[in-house]
Amino acid sequence: MPFAPLSDRAVLTLTGEETEEFLQGLVTADMAPMSADSVRPAALLTPQGKVMFEFLMSRIEGGVRIDCPAAMRADFKKRLTLYRLRRKIEIAESEDKVFAVWGEGATGLVDSRFPDEDVTRAYGAAPAGLEEVDAEEFRALRIAQGVAEIGADYAASDVFPHDVLMDFNGAVSFKKGCFVGQEVVSRMQHRGTARRRLMLVSAATPLMANADIMAGEKSVGQILSIADENGLALVRIDRLANAAAKDAALTVDGVPVALEIPAFAGYVIPERQGDDTGEAGDAA
Repeated sequence: MPFAPLSDRAVLTLTGEETEEFLQGLVTADMAPMSADSVRPAALLTPQGKVMFEFLMSRIEGGVRIDCPAAMRADFKKRLTLYRLRRKIEIAESEDKVFAVWGEGATGLVDSRFPDEDVTRAYGAAPAGLEEVDAEEFRALRIAQGVAEIGADYAASDVFPHDVLMDFNGAVSFKKGCFVGQEVVSRMQHRGTARRRLMLVSAATPLMANADIMAGEKSVGQILSIADENGLALVRIDRLANAAAKDAALTVDGVPVALEIPAFAGYVIPERQGDDTGEAGDAA
């Protein structure tokens, strides 16, 4: 059973009696089902509903642990401090290291983003008695399962939660009430206006990140990140529907590619659309 140290991740801790109430009204996920035995995805959005910070949360004694990109931790802490105002909450940077563990029977805090794989998280000391491997192996697993991360796969304030499947991985609650950006996200959910979606892309040869996926002469999406012949792509599913109706071949730099919906995602490719010229991810 392998584990990988994730040097690109870092930890914040929020402690104090008002922590849960503070986060419940701020971030996208519902705090109620969160436990000390698992990590759950969540996001802090811009007022316009785009993902500004994306992270994993778990309970600790007296508060909450936040596992986020190391490069974004200082800015995230600053943003949380801005929202905290006079609440009795301490926001601190932790020295705990972050580890991913996977394989049959993996122990640790269950990573709920991987419903079909045994993947866990560990903090502090490296897991004992396991084989240490390079973090690139975990990244390849993550990409193969359709799990995107901010910074590594997409830029901050560039996508809506629906674009990167947060409506299917438990990162967004549509029942808990208000949070920053909630009005836009709820409108997209209830009107079904999400047109950009994360998809798995594969080819017979290694792919290139940032390459356009073409259907004939028209782009239907772009590759976000790759692991050899597999990758994550952000796709305009309305354009993909039109391409499928015309039996247009999908290619990247002239190489045939295949697109697939991640197993945990419940969206479907729509029927052919009459107009696909609007802005991708339009929340109207």
